[in-house]
Amino acid sequence: MSNSSNKLDLDGLRVLVTAGAAGIGLAIATEFKNLGATVFVTDISADAVRAAQASGFEAAVSDVSDEKQVRSLATQVKDSLGGLDVLVNNAGIAGPTGPIETIDSQGWTSTFDVNVHGQFFCIKHLLTLLRESDRASIINLSSAAGRLGMAGRSPYSASKWAVIGLTKTLAIELGAEGIRVNAICPGAVNGPRIQSVIEAKATMLQRPVDEVSNLYHAQSSLNELVEASDIANMAVFLASPMALRINGQAMAVDGNTEKLY
Repeated sequence: MSNSSNKLDLDGLRVLVTAGAAGIGLAIATEFKNLGATVFVTDISADAVRAAQASGFEAAVSDVSDEKQVRSLATQVKDSLGGLDVLVNNAGIAGPTGPIETIDSQGWTSTFDVNVHGQFFCIKHLLTLLRESDRASIINLSSAAGRLGMAGRSPYSASKWAVIGLTKTLAIELGAEGIRVNAICPGAVNGPRIQSVIEAKATMLQRPVDEVSNLYHAQSSLNELVEASDIANMAVFLASPMALRINGQAMAVDGNTEKLY
C-alpha cells in the first residue's frame, strides 16, 4: 500500500465487481477506484459497460448466469488486471413477486440462476487468480431477505438465504488459504429496483403504492431506505486491512431491519 497509515488506502488492489456498471455495483466499483484500486466491472448491459469504460473502468459484457461466459470473463480479468485480489459478487435480480402458488418455475429458476449460480460460477472460475493473491477476499451480496422471511418474495428470499450458506461454507473451506469470504445484507436500497418491487408488492396486496412504500421505509429502525453508497462503504471495509480477521460473516447494512414487508 502506498500509505500504511491509511488502512482504507486500497492502492494497487485488483477488484472485479459483477453487475458493476450501474446501481449498487457502480457505487461499489467507484468507491474502490476512488481509494486506489484497479477495478474491472462486468455487466449484462452493453450500454452500461460502454458508459463504465468511458468513466475509466476496465469493463466487459457478461451474463454471470452463463458458465461459459464466466469462463471467458476469468480470462479477460487475468489479461486485463494480471491477477485478482477481490471478487465482489454483486449481480442479482429481484425475481417474481406473488404468493408461492403463483410463482412459475421459470421465474423461480431464473432468480437462482443469477443470484446463486452466478456467484458459484464466478467463485469457481476466478478462484485460481484469488489463490495467487496475498490479500484475497470474496464479498457476496445477499440481502436482509437472506436473514428474514419476506412474504410474496419466496424466490428472492430463498436465493439470498442460499448466498449466506455459500458464504459461510466457503469461509471455512478457503480460510486456511487466507481467502476471506463475507456477505453483505442490504436492506431496501433506494433506487429503481426497489421501486419496481414496491409496485409489484402493492399490486399483490391490492394497496396503494405510497402506502407500501411507507411500509418499506418503516421496516428500518432509522425509518429510511439504505443508499448504494452505504453498501459501497461496507464493501471497501471488508476488502481492506481493517477487516483482516473478519471472515464468514453476514454484515447487515439495513438500518436495523427486524421485519420485511
